[in-house]
Parts: sequence; structure tokens; C-alpha cells
Amino acid sequence: MSSSNINKAVIPAAGQGTRFLPATKASPKEMLPLVDKPLIQYIVEEAVGSDIRDIIVISGRGKRAIEDHFDVSYELEEMLKMANKDDLLKEVRRISELANFCYVRQRHMRGLGDAILCARHLVGNEPFVVMLGDEIIDAQVPAIAQLMQLYERFQAPIIGVQEVQPDEVSNYGIIDAKPAGDGIFHVTDLIEKPSIAEAPSRMAVIGRYVLTPDVFAVLAKTPPGKNQEVQLTDALRTVAKQRPMYACTIKGKRYDAGDKLGFLKATVEFALKSPEFGERFARYLKQLSL
Repeated sequence: MSSSNINKAVIPAAGQGTRFLPATKASPKEMLPLVDKPLIQYIVEEAVGSDIRDIIVISGRGKRAIEDHFDVSYELEEMLKMANKDDLLKEVRRISELANFCYVRQRHMRGLGDAILCARHLVGNEPFVVMLGDEIIDAQVPAIAQLMQLYERFQAPIIGVQEVQPDEVSNYGIIDAKPAGDGIFHVTDLIEKPSIAEAPSRMAVIGRYVLTPDVFAVLAKTPPGKNQEVQLTDALRTVAKQRPMYACTIKGKRYDAGDKLGFLKATVEFALKSPEFGERFARYLKQLSL
């Protein structure tokens, strides 16, 4: 998919998932099923579809289910083999062979910036991508591959953005930027969750980044903000003043899976596209609307 020299994806997955309690009391938010796959599998498959095979998951307490999901399950494979469920066996094996995984514990919940900093020793001096599991993006070209293609051109940090409605800007990080081509912006500043009056644009950061290794030194010096958390946005503001930074309008449909309503919308739309039961599900929905 990409000829980029980017080989590593960092997936922060240490958060508590409080917006989905009590469902997430004993199960990671990242393992919530979107139709028949956990959320984090969609993110991993997007990375793999962009030729990234080294996945660094930033996890925390109570997240072992993520590791188990991408690990080999000998007992399950044997059971499926005995039952002649070849298609399921093939799918289960495919999941464990998707990529090379490495797991790092974020010992204290100190925010997204701190979570990314936990991967510093594994990323080294290479460009890398960050992919947030709250955002599921249905796109012909994987969302992160779109950013990687732009990185090839600019050799600079690239932020994924999409335009949001005026009443939504206060829910997102918003970029201050100048147009630099079709759907491309030169970022001069970022503002975390501004009011409509304060917002410099309606271009919202949506959880896909190509970052350069110099961000680690900036993150290490970034003071904690609200809730004593190190914010990635604060670090990127500093980076944007030190070097060129660009934003790319991601082509594709985005679902805010970190929000209950967004998760429900994604569930319905992904279910409607299912080759297995999409048509039957559509008929069922039509019956409900009578």
C-alpha cells in the first residue's frame, strides 16, 4: 500500500474506558465488538493494510485480553479443527499472524502524550505512526496510509483531520493552519477543545498521526495539563513552532467509537455492509421504522 520507510505503529490502549462503564469494568474498551471484531482489530488491520507490521500497544492494568486476542490459541484452534469449522479456524489463525506485537505498560494514567512517550525506547530514531482506537475510519485507502503518502512528500509530521460541524469543535483538537494544496494544510498551531468563538477553523484532529522522533524530547519536557495529564496536543504545538508540520484531510467515513452514540452508528452501518447478514439486517431495520 505504501513505499514509506515507516515501519512502526503505536496504539495507545491504556485508558480506563469510563464512557462505556459498566461494560468496561472488567473488559478493555478496545475489545468492545464492532459487529464481529473488537475495535482494536480494525486499527491493527488498518496499519497492516498500510504495510506496517510492527505494532506497539501501550497497555495498562486489566488489558491482558488484548494480548490474548492477538496471540495463538492452541485449544481454540484444535476445537475448531475437530469440528471441521475451517473458515473460523482460518480466521483465528489469521489474527495471530497479522503483525509483530510488542506491549508496553503505561504505569500511571498520565495522558496520551505520556502513553506515546512509553514507546520511545522501541521506536528509536525513526518516524512512526500513532493510531487511536476511538476513531474507526472506513476508507478505500487506509486512513494512516493517506498520511504516510503525504509524509513521503514533506518528510515532516502529518496530522489527520476532518471538518466538523460548528457545534462539535469544542469536542476536538482544532488546527490553526494555512492551505497548502488539495486537502493539505500547513499547521501553525493546535487548540485543544476550543469554544466556537475561539476555534481558528473547523478542521478537527481525528486520531491518526505520522510523527517524527523529535517529538519524544518535546513530550519529555511537556508539563502536565488538565487532570495532571501530558497532552499530545501541547507537544505538537511546540513541534509546530520548531519545524514544518502538515495536516491531511482524511478521505473516508469516520466513526467516533469512543462515544456511545458513535459506537452504535458504527455498529449499524458496519452490520448493513456485512455480506453474511447485511440484507436481512436492513429488512429488520425497515420493519422497525414502520
